[in-house]
Amino acid sequence: MNMDAVNVGNRPNHQAKMIEIADLHKWFGEFHVLRGIDLSVDKKERIVICGPSGSGKSTLIRCINRLEEHQKGRIVVDGIELTNNLKNIERVRAEVGMVFQHFNLFPHLSILENLTLGQIWVRKVPKKQAEETAMHVLEKVHIAEQAKKYPGQLSGGQQQRVAIARSLCMNPKIMLFDEPTSALDPEMIKEVLDVMIELAREGMTMIVVSHEMGFARSVAHRVLFMDFGQIVEGNTPDEFFQNPQHERTRLFLSQILH
Repeated sequence: MNMDAVNVGNRPNHQAKMIEIADLHKWFGEFHVLRGIDLSVDKKERIVICGPSGSGKSTLIRCINRLEEHQKGRIVVDGIELTNNLKNIERVRAEVGMVFQHFNLFPHLSILENLTLGQIWVRKVPKKQAEETAMHVLEKVHIAEQAKKYPGQLSGGQQQRVAIARSLCMNPKIMLFDEPTSALDPEMIKEVLDVMIELAREGMTMIVVSHEMGFARSVAHRVLFMDFGQIVEGNTPDEFFQNPQHERTRLFLSQILH
């Protein structure tokens, strides 16, 4: 669906585009998972993407840092087009942090070591400086006291905060979150969302795939609804929840809002 037909709501900065996606298509074999996605994301903009399972939400954000390869269309991240050029892929990945549903921490490394690994090997930061950055970021996500523990000793909520901290240590310009709370017990969800809310307040450009509609209402500049590989509707949170335009959006919201 062409985004020209979608009311995209208010954006924070029309001058600075962090992500531009045009006519994006992606197939898994015969399955056409993304069907002509057009999306522009401004610097400091926060977008929440919701939609039923299999609608292409996770695939879309995985294409933004080339974890999935698109077959047609263009993706430009902070002025760098994602093609088969490995240098461009590396440059984009250096600017884009990604947090997954499952934490993907190294179980045999301490929390501190999990946070310094990328800094030392990718950014070539000296170990002492990497550890200082890691401790600063662990304080930011409120788990500095866990630095010497191992992932298996932490709760799910704490592990997800470590995963967020690991991305922040790389000083990204954009953060992508792929259903970051869906694997957590209900009592742990708030502690992760609180960290994400703090990031939002600091002006991080964020795309969040989530069904946490309270978070979407309070943090997002825009909420997008995806179905069958298309962006069906996009709007400011107030308009999206109070006045959904599309029948598929209304049905989805009726199922998840109690």
